[in-house]
Amino acid sequence: MSEKSYVEDIDRSVYDIRDEEKDSYRLSEGLTPEIVEKLSEEKHDPDWMREFRLKSLEIYNEIPVPDWGPSLEGLNIDKIATYVRPNTKMQGDWDSVPQDIKETFERLGIPQAERQSLAGVGAQYDSELVYHNVKSDVAAQGVVYTDMESALTGEYADMVREHFMKLVTPRDHKFAALHGAVWSGGSFVYVPKNTEVSIPLQSYFRLNAKGAGQFEHTLIIVDEGASLHFIEGCSAPKYNVANLHAGCVELFVGKNAKLRYSTIENWSKNMYNLNTKRAIVEEGGVVEWVSGSFGSHVGCLYPMSILNGRGAKMEFTGVTFASTGQNLDTGAKVVHAAPDTTSYMNTRSISKGGGISTFRSSVVINKKADNAKSSVSCQSLMLDSESRSDTVPAMDIRNSSAAVGHEAKIGSISGDAVFYLMSRGMTEEEARALIVSGFADNVSKELPMEYAVEMNNLIRLEMKGSIG
Repeated sequence: MSEKSYVEDIDRSVYDIRDEEKDSYRLSEGLTPEIVEKLSEEKHDPDWMREFRLKSLEIYNEIPVPDWGPSLEGLNIDKIATYVRPNTKMQGDWDSVPQDIKETFERLGIPQAERQSLAGVGAQYDSELVYHNVKSDVAAQGVVYTDMESALTGEYADMVREHFMKLVTPRDHKFAALHGAVWSGGSFVYVPKNTEVSIPLQSYFRLNAKGAGQFEHTLIIVDEGASLHFIEGCSAPKYNVANLHAGCVELFVGKNAKLRYSTIENWSKNMYNLNTKRAIVEEGGVVEWVSGSFGSHVGCLYPMSILNGRGAKMEFTGVTFASTGQNLDTGAKVVHAAPDTTSYMNTRSISKGGGISTFRSSVVINKKADNAKSSVSCQSLMLDSESRSDTVPAMDIRNSSAAVGHEAKIGSISGDAVFYLMSRGMTEEEARALIVSGFADNVSKELPMEYAVEMNNLIRLEMKGSIG
């Protein structure tokens, strides 16, 4: 296809066509009102969303870069393309997806996973979903699973407007404001009252473009008495320039509802992963976070839960693997805002080859949270003397009836354990990888079998230094 066919009727001061990314075009690098307006036009936004984007851009320009945590010195937003659109519309039939994109996702096992163990799948390539499908029996239950743009402009527009960036606001931090200005893609899920989705839904995000950002927005509403398991997967190839991921996840868990949100992130090591995730849980509701963080050059990821109703519960189970050239700053936050609420964080971090792993926990128990209970457990495994692991707990307790505990442990692989496994026929490399996989079983045992296998494969590759 000629360049003219891509750029016909397009403002060349805003769009920049890249030859190495055949069958796609992207907005110019940088962030200006003109670029945000063009993105809004491209997405066919309603007026309120266009105004929201421009206001978010104003806030972005007002707020400084955070002065704590990993250095973001290598990230220059002026060099990031905030929108890259593949030259295909979203398809509901896998065979209709363009062959090159289809091959990428097939290598990642997406269609196979859909056939075997998923109720529905959304696949995003750069800034747009290229495939979305939900099984007919799930749709017949009244479950809505669609892309954010369709929800924004279709019959769920009022629901989107009511909830969009109400939990995570543009004023939360600079990259939330950036997301509000340039978000694109992502998933919208609504589970009706008393509806149980017995097998998971999944979204998979692939950032394939060099020097680009991905800013998908996930909005999930689980109504009273309903339940859902949602799985998020992420990957990207490695380039010699910075890429950025600044997505946003907002979860609304109704009275006596349950939502498990599982994530396996395998970003490339030129990625700055600055994702923001937040849930609000009503009376008797439960939110469970399951997180496996691999890859990315710098990661800042702290899912937050607001326990807003009596008896609401939160669990966070996570594993982080930081190897050479990685600084992964992860953790979880919880706010106990009602009586009889409970939270539990169970995390494992692994450091290798000079990698830096930091776990931050924040527990807030307000004055109204009588009899709240919170427990935080963090274990770290350092595989050499060059690596680093830190634990940074923060607790703000304003109710004397609360019961709060925190423990942290750090250790290394036992030489006796390695020797024992080698005496049973394993190589040293296999023995060490098996021990690390066992250390991370807090996450793998919480995942469906296919995803537990994927996570253990990632650990073995990291142990070999093969993930790039």
